Amino acid sequence: MRLRDKTALITGGNSGIGLATAKLFVTEGAKVVITGRNKQTLETAAREIGPNALALPADATDIAATEAAIRQGAEKFGKFDIVFANAGIAGGTPLGSATLDVFEKVISTNLTGVFFTVQSALPYLNDNAS
Repeated sequence: MRLRDKTALITGGNSGIGLATAKLFVTEGAKVVITGRNKQTLETAAREIGPNALALPADATDIAATEAAIRQGAEKFGKFDIVFANAGIAGGTPLGSATLDVFEKVISTNLTGVFFTVQSALPYLNDNAS
């Protein structure tokens, strides 16, 4: 168990790559805090992962909600060893057809959300965290 006694934060952990990563990390001995926008898929993911998962609703574009989830996760499982800022969206429009609104939503989630997730997690990281 390569991740025994480790704790991970995984944004977008309620589906896709984030959920697969959370399951793998738990199999390897970690505790995981997963976040996502959809409460129903979060609850389903938490049941699939098991008791070493804590699912907290937080949209990556909502900095206050992300900060609160990080704080709650650290209170439950202790400081983080791993932060996987995985939450992301696709634009869904071909180049040449993108609107400013779509572009700003993609940047808000995929860039701004990642930056502030990592920044918000800094006070809750163990030494040598990644």
